[in-house]
Amino acid sequence: MKNKQFSKRWTNSIQNNYGTPSITLVKGKGLVVKDIEGNTYLDFLAGIATNILGHSHPSVVSAVSKQVRTLNHVSNFYSHPNAVALAEKLASFTGTKGAKVFFCQSGAEANEAAIKLSRKTGRSHIVATQGSFHGRTMGALSLTGQPSKREPFLPLLKNIKHVPFGDIEAMRRCISKKTAMVIVEPIMGEAGVIVPPDDYLQQLRELCDKSGALLVIDAVQTGMGRTGDWFGYEYSGITPDVITLAKGLGGGLPLGAMIALGRSADLFEPGEHGSTFGGNPITTAAALAVIKTIESKKLLKKVRGQGRLLIQELALIPGVQQVRGAGLLIGIELESGNAREISKKLLERGVLVNPANDTVIRIAPALIVSDAQINKFITIFREVLVHDN
Repeated sequence: MKNKQFSKRWTNSIQNNYGTPSITLVKGKGLVVKDIEGNTYLDFLAGIATNILGHSHPSVVSAVSKQVRTLNHVSNFYSHPNAVALAEKLASFTGTKGAKVFFCQSGAEANEAAIKLSRKTGRSHIVATQGSFHGRTMGALSLTGQPSKREPFLPLLKNIKHVPFGDIEAMRRCISKKTAMVIVEPIMGEAGVIVPPDDYLQQLRELCDKSGALLVIDAVQTGMGRTGDWFGYEYSGITPDVITLAKGLGGGLPLGAMIALGRSADLFEPGEHGSTFGGNPITTAAALAVIKTIESKKLLKKVRGQGRLLIQELALIPGVQQVRGAGLLIGIELESGNAREISKKLLERGVLVNPANDTVIRIAPALIVSDAQINKFITIFREVLVHDN
C-alpha cells in the first residue's frame, strides 16, 4: 500500500484535528524509521521529544514484554512495585526529601493535576506565559499562552493571566497574594525553543516565595534528560513546588507525572484526584527501563556535549539566523520565513523534523543519537538550506 492510499483511509476514519499526515510509519529501530512504502528516515523529532531512547530500544522492549506476561493492570485500590519504585526514583531526582508523585498518562493531565493541587491552597488565580504550551484539555488549554489555540473553546478557566516569557517585571506586576500558582516551561518548546534569561527562574522563585504562590515547572518537553539534566531547570539552582512530566518519561508509552515537593506533597487527600491508567505496571516498567539506561550509559553528559556541538555547527550554516536550546532540544531560527518548506525538503531527503512556526525548525532526537547521525543531519540540513537560498 502507498502512503497516499493510507492517507485517504486516515482522512475517512480519523477526525481532522491533526490534518492528514503525508507518510505512514510502520517500523522503527533507534533513530531510523521506515514508512509503508519502505522508505527510511532519520528521526530527529522522536515523536516530539517522546521516544527518548529511540524506537524499539532493547531495554524498553524487554521490560514491557516481561511485564505484559506478569501483570497488566492494577486499579488504584492496590499497589504494585513498579509505581512505587518509579515514584521513589523521580522524587530522588529533585534533590529534596518528602517529594511525592501522582501518575497519569500525558502532560496535559499532569498540568490539570497541578491546577487542582493549587486550588488546595485556597487560592484560584494563576499566572502563565505568552507563547507557552501546557496541553489541550480545557484546564491545560487555559494555561496555554497561544490565543489561536484557546479562542475556539472560550470561555475557559477564569483568573488566569499570561505575561511575556522571560519578563520578570511583568511577573512581578501580576503575582499577588491571590495567586495559587505560577507555571513556566524551563524552555518554551512549541513556541520555537525559547530560552529565558539566566536568572529568570531564580527571580521567579523569589517572587513565589514572597507571595506564597506555588511555582510549577512544566518539564513535559525538557524532562527526562532532554536538556542534559533530569528536568531542565537544574541550571538555575532553584527548587520548584511542583514538576510536571510526560513525553520521554514512558519511552514512547503513555505516562505522565506530577511531582509535588515540600508543602505541596501532602495537599491532596484520598478521593480528590485520580487516573484509571496512570502509573500502570506496563508504562512504569518502561519508565524504569528508560531511567536505568540513561544512568548506565551516562547519557546526560553525552547529551550536553552533543547539544553544544549541534548548536555550534548549525549556527555556521548560511541562512541560519540563530540556534537556541539546551542539550538535544534545539530550535533553528532561519533568516527566511520558510521553515515549513525547508521541513518538507528535509522529509524528501529522509530526515524528520518539526517546523515550530514559520521561521523555526525544532529538532529533538533521541538521547541515543550517535555522532555519525548528528553529522549526517548537519550535512543534509546544510545542503538543503544552501540549495534553498
